[in-house]
Amino acid sequence: MDLASKTGKHLQLKESFDRFTKIHTFEMHIIKAKENYTGNYRCEVTYKDKFDSWSFDLEVKEIPEGSQSIDIRSAFKRREHKPEETPEVDVWEILKNARPDEYEKIAFTYGITDLRGLLKRLKKTKKEEKKSEAFAKRLEPAYQADKGGKIRLIVELADPTVELKWYKNGQEIRPTPKYIFEHKGTQRIMVINNCQMNDDAAYSVTAGDEKCTSELFVKELPVNIVKELEPVKTTVNERIELECEVSEEGAKIKWMKNGVEVPTGVRSRYRVKSEGTKHWLIIDDASKDDTGTYSLMATGGTSQAHVQVDLKPLKILMDLQSATVLLGQPLRLNCEIYPGNVPGRWYKNGQLIQPNDRINIFHKTKNHNLDIESATIHDAGDYTFVPEGYTQTLSAKVHIIDPPKVHLEALNVQDNTVTIVAGNKLRLEIPISGEPAPRVVWMKGERVILDTGNRVRAETFADHTCLTIDVTEREDTGNYKIVLQNEAGEDTASVKVKVVDIPDPPEAPLVTEVGGDWCTMTWEPPRYDGGSPILGYFIERKKKQSSRWMRLNFDLCKETTFEPKKMIEGVPYEVRIFAVNAIGVSKPSEPSKPFIPLAVTSEPTMLVVDDVTDNTVTMKWRPPDTIGAAGLDGYQIEYCIEGTDDWIVANKELTEKTRYTITGLPVEAKILVRVKAINAAGASPPRTTQHSILVKEVIEPPKIRIPRHLKQTYIRKVGEVVNLVVPFVGKPRPKVTWLKEGQPVEQSISIRNSDCDSIMFIRKAERKHSGKYELSVQVENHIDTAMVDIQIVDLPGPPQAVKIEEVWGTNVALDWSPPKDNGNAPIIGYTIQKADKKTMEWYTCVEHYHRTCVTISDLVVGNEYFFRIYSENMVGLSESATATKDSALIVKEGLQLKNPEYNDRDFTEPPTFTQPLINTFAIAGYNATLNCSVRANPRPKVIWMKNKITIIDDPRYRMFSNQGVCTLELRKPSPFDGGVYTCKAVNDLGEAQVDCKLEVKGGFTFFELMKRGVPLHLIDKYMNESKTSEKSESEKKGSN
Repeated sequence: MDLASKTGKHLQLKESFDRFTKIHTFEMHIIKAKENYTGNYRCEVTYKDKFDSWSFDLEVKEIPEGSQSIDIRSAFKRREHKPEETPEVDVWEILKNARPDEYEKIAFTYGITDLRGLLKRLKKTKKEEKKSEAFAKRLEPAYQADKGGKIRLIVELADPTVELKWYKNGQEIRPTPKYIFEHKGTQRIMVINNCQMNDDAAYSVTAGDEKCTSELFVKELPVNIVKELEPVKTTVNERIELECEVSEEGAKIKWMKNGVEVPTGVRSRYRVKSEGTKHWLIIDDASKDDTGTYSLMATGGTSQAHVQVDLKPLKILMDLQSATVLLGQPLRLNCEIYPGNVPGRWYKNGQLIQPNDRINIFHKTKNHNLDIESATIHDAGDYTFVPEGYTQTLSAKVHIIDPPKVHLEALNVQDNTVTIVAGNKLRLEIPISGEPAPRVVWMKGERVILDTGNRVRAETFADHTCLTIDVTEREDTGNYKIVLQNEAGEDTASVKVKVVDIPDPPEAPLVTEVGGDWCTMTWEPPRYDGGSPILGYFIERKKKQSSRWMRLNFDLCKETTFEPKKMIEGVPYEVRIFAVNAIGVSKPSEPSKPFIPLAVTSEPTMLVVDDVTDNTVTMKWRPPDTIGAAGLDGYQIEYCIEGTDDWIVANKELTEKTRYTITGLPVEAKILVRVKAINAAGASPPRTTQHSILVKEVIEPPKIRIPRHLKQTYIRKVGEVVNLVVPFVGKPRPKVTWLKEGQPVEQSISIRNSDCDSIMFIRKAERKHSGKYELSVQVENHIDTAMVDIQIVDLPGPPQAVKIEEVWGTNVALDWSPPKDNGNAPIIGYTIQKADKKTMEWYTCVEHYHRTCVTISDLVVGNEYFFRIYSENMVGLSESATATKDSALIVKEGLQLKNPEYNDRDFTEPPTFTQPLINTFAIAGYNATLNCSVRANPRPKVIWMKNKITIIDDPRYRMFSNQGVCTLELRKPSPFDGGVYTCKAVNDLGEAQVDCKLEVKGGFTFFELMKRGVPLHLIDKYMNESKTSEKSESEKKGSN
């Protein structure tokens, strides 16, 4: 009986859940237990397809002192809490007096689960009972009876004559052997015999218009087990019967196997049979899975027994044999067992094999066969034949082998060649077959590609093999070989991988020819075309100083030559090349060597004969009129013998000079000479002499050209090197002689002579080398001489006779004589030092002092001093000093000094030149100086003039004035700087001036004058003047 419908005043059900422990608690509270509550109770829990139950027996005994609530939880022994006392609560009274909106709260408080059923019953009884006129005593609210027992429902009438009617769940009850009506005075009794569960209902009785109701609870008695189950041990395919006897006929029981209810449906293997109090569980065809613990559950107890089902022994006449079969060939497995009528099942890898069109399973007497007409890969595995009802099994292994094969046709590429652009990822998936799975090896050449590679790796899967190259490179191009091997055979295949890329940059182009605004360039194709033919080239150029490249062609150049145009002459350019194929444009080539678009110069001008000897001819000429941006690298001189056309190059290397001597000519031969101007663009048209030249020497009188610095005294210090170079001219080669004061020079002086100069060399100069040297140059009867004055100077000696003339106050007057040895140079000053007698530490008082007497002032009173003096010339201070023999004592206070009287001298004077200017020759291109000295007081203002024009702020001139010495320096003078120079000194007392003539010779060539921008008529005038001056000088010397 489900107690949920019986909850009320005497019975309450409650459910709770602990969120922390996740435990559900089911409670049943019996309030004021009665004897009829005794019996077996069971709590059933169902969740999805899970089921569990727990049963217990409740016995109610009378306690005189009072009733006590029962805690059902103690019966389940799920917790050890002590039962709590629950006060008696009449739920029916609470519901009767409550408002309808409080029903749910009351149900939750008192654990009422079937609230709807209670409300239905409450609806019938909720009307307020009035004092009954028909009933003197009503029915009890509830009655309880045991199943199969008898119950008496008694009601007492106030009026015995009132007709009564009894009802069960609203249906009138008629008298039957089960329902017996009795009359006893005013009592009316209904007896219910043999109470069954269907008698559990609501009963009511009506007397006229009045009615009273009651509830009957039928208590089901526990069913006890009279005969226990017995253990069973049997074999497969046998019949199993489990028998059990209970205490009551028709009792409801449950058969369980290993704690799970045994299914007894139509399709179940289990059959349940009952006769009276006996119950059977029957298994007609036992199997191994039927082994377990079986139990019968009744309300009064449980009986269980163990059933053991074993397999029958079997005799194997021929066992299954393992087989290896080629793919597509028939597979046949057979075995023989005894007895022969035993059926069996075939399994592959534990899965039952069902016969079909391809698989044929048949059994003939002792033979059991499994035939497969055409074996496939999936037919490989472990095959097992299991005879039904026996313990033994027959097993065999079947291997399906298939020779390996590479299916290259799946690539769908021509000639098995895969083309990919460099830098992309290549993944070649090639299907393979073979059983067992073949061993796959990828090879490139002799190198095996592993599956552990980083960039290039080979992977093998069940039905295909894969070659992966993450980032393809040019080196990946080649044939890749695939080798498959298994026990059935071997197969190989090759795949060609072609990695295409942009081509390599070409080599740096060569500029083979250069013009004024164009050039011709060539180049070689790139070494690697990227795996795709070269379609053409792009050409770019830029100025060397620039970083911006300019493309010269927008249509591809198919050839390997190109001619850039429209370039600026004289500007350095560079060019580079791009190669183009179907993949793209290569990186640029290295730039070409810088080149300058240049044009050749015009022909040289004014080619004339400068000198002729017996075997040489000296030519001179002027630079070309048009030189251009390429400049001029030099000249090439060629000559040919008159009457021939064979031009011979006279100079193997270019000469930058406009004068050249052709040597090695035959005597008295007639030659023609031509000169070409050479620059980066090539050779200019030649300039040829108009007439032939006779190779025969002409006598030229000698002439010595003394350098400017040798016209004055040549001064060197002792120990320094003396190296004098004196140029001269004369033909034929002059005879050179050096004399010193009329005597031949010493052997320590080295003399070297050449055709055009003479060199005097002294490795370590000494004072004895000082003197005047005479150089004579003689050609036949013609002689020219020159004088060179050499002065070798040394440190001076110390002064003489240093003495203290007078001491007064804090002053000391010193006097001395010049040194005996002045070092072959004038004494330019003295250095005076003093020393305190106590410390004898020397301190300089005066430097660069010119006189031979001096007064030392500001001496310390009370100290005693010594003095010493060094002499000084242009070389430096003397090595030693001359000291005073006596000391000077500075007397303390008390001494009187009588100052002598002096007449002031007037030092003022007008300017006077003590050293005038000297006429000077200067070499063009070398600095020149003009010197003079002036004395005046006050200091005069010095003015320099050229040709009576004052020189003011001209950067070519520098003017100095130091202690009366006036100097004018001309920086790299030209012939135009020649003229009359004047130095003028002016002060308040007067003025004075001196003049000199400066002549600038040689230096500038016609080309240099052109570069300086000198007009042509001035250049011609200058060249004529230089020639006339040279002729006049030679005539003067010849007359002398």
